[in-house]
Amino acid sequence: MKNYDITVIIPTFNEAENIENITRTVSGILSGKGIKSEILVVDDNSSDGTIDIVKRLKDEIPGVNLIVREDDHGLSQSVVEGFENAQADIIQVIDADFSHPPDLIPEFYKSVKEDGYDVVIGSRYTKGGDIQNWPLKRRIISLGATVFGRILFPEITDPVSGFFAIKKDVVADAKMKPRGYKILMEVLGKGTWKRAKEIPFTFRDREEGESKLKLSTMADYLLQCLDIGTYALKNHETNVWQEWKKIIKFGLVGASGIVVNTAILYGLTDYLGIYYMISSLFAIEAAIITNFILNDTWTFGGAKNSHMDKRWKRFISFEVVSICGVVINMAVLFILTEFAGIYYLISNIAGIFIAFIWNFLVNRHVTWKNKTE
Repeated sequence: MKNYDITVIIPTFNEAENIENITRTVSGILSGKGIKSEILVVDDNSSDGTIDIVKRLKDEIPGVNLIVREDDHGLSQSVVEGFENAQADIIQVIDADFSHPPDLIPEFYKSVKEDGYDVVIGSRYTKGGDIQNWPLKRRIISLGATVFGRILFPEITDPVSGFFAIKKDVVADAKMKPRGYKILMEVLGKGTWKRAKEIPFTFRDREEGESKLKLSTMADYLLQCLDIGTYALKNHETNVWQEWKKIIKFGLVGASGIVVNTAILYGLTDYLGIYYMISSLFAIEAAIITNFILNDTWTFGGAKNSHMDKRWKRFISFEVVSICGVVINMAVLFILTEFAGIYYLISNIAGIFIAFIWNFLVNRHVTWKNKTE
């Protein structure tokens, strides 16, 4: 095995118009930085001359290798086969069509090699990232995929990016089921990693050739999300399971808040004779306070940040989010009951569910926001 610093995987299918340019560009950038690279082209048995071009480049450029896949075609499958055959301990994935900027690869490499990150992701949605030359349909598909992905990986802004670098150990024992185009989801959902970093980049639509993204890929993607979610239920070492635990804990804390609310409402009204609407205000606030303490110390572990000023900021944020949640609950109850004719107890359950989603997601991303770095 040759001593490569990095393996750059380029999955291809009928990329004759791009493959020579991207290969020479990547090789030139990395050699110019003193990084010894393997450029591994994994091709899905192209019929347009891509394979012949790569074979010629193998004789001209050190480190160029080729895998031709005759069965089970697909971008994700190609990348996984690249993982299995990569000769370096650091792996970079990049598209052949220059939609990903090759000049960022040395920064990805440094982030893994020197800074110790397990996964480094090129993000279109973090600060500084952008998308150019995309039609509306593709923007909608990508946005929908990103929203679903962030349910599983809330600290990653672009979990469906196709531009990323990893330590090979991340996927060494991963039981991946590659499908569609979103291979990074499999890596994040089933790989072994602790530290992730995102690097902003501007995504540019392909320079040559035709995009292979189709609406039908969304169905594969939804199945992939379901598979990753169920995988986490059986494999508790995954990052997705850590997120499931937060949701379960948040729900249990919310249930305890109902007990606190009911007990205080009953005590103030029946034993102290306070008007029930006034009692309810104290009961709601008491539940908010106890919920915050439990979530801060147990669900999200925010109390490790022991500075009181930061804790007060988290509490104020939680208070505002909770009050908004109450308003959402009441609004859903009123609208479904008065305008949709739904039985009020069912409407209330729907309101509680929607308010729960609001409370968890906003608190997860605002009150107890964590950094991936």
